[in-house]
Amino acid sequence: MSERLRRERLAYGAGAETLCTLALRLQGYRILARRFRAPVGEIDIVARRGALLSFVEVKARRDFDRAAEALGPRQRRRIHRAALQFLKRRPDLAGCAIRFDVMLVAPWRWPRHVADAWRE
Repeated sequence: MSERLRRERLAYGAGAETLCTLALRLQGYRILARRFRAPVGEIDIVARRGALLSFVEVKARRDFDRAAEALGPRQRRRIHRAALQFLKRRPDLAGCAIRFDVMLVAPWRWPRHVADAWRE
């Protein structure tokens, strides 16, 4: 992959994440973190609404079906391990219910929020 193409994909992904944070805010969520990185994995968005803590993976593809297929079991495990690291750093959130969500992004469409997309 060329450097130019890599930069374009990164910019597209960053724009998709920004759009998803806006959509979550409009749903009443408060964004706690974006692009949380831990040695075991990364979480695109950590959002909270009341006592619910959502770890959100953003998938941006040409259409919603391709975006939905892009999240495999290995990546889900990495997100789960990163979520545990996030919670270790934020003991004040220990009483929150935890959920793993996916937001699907396709060009010229509002993001589709798939709540409770998987469980560990």
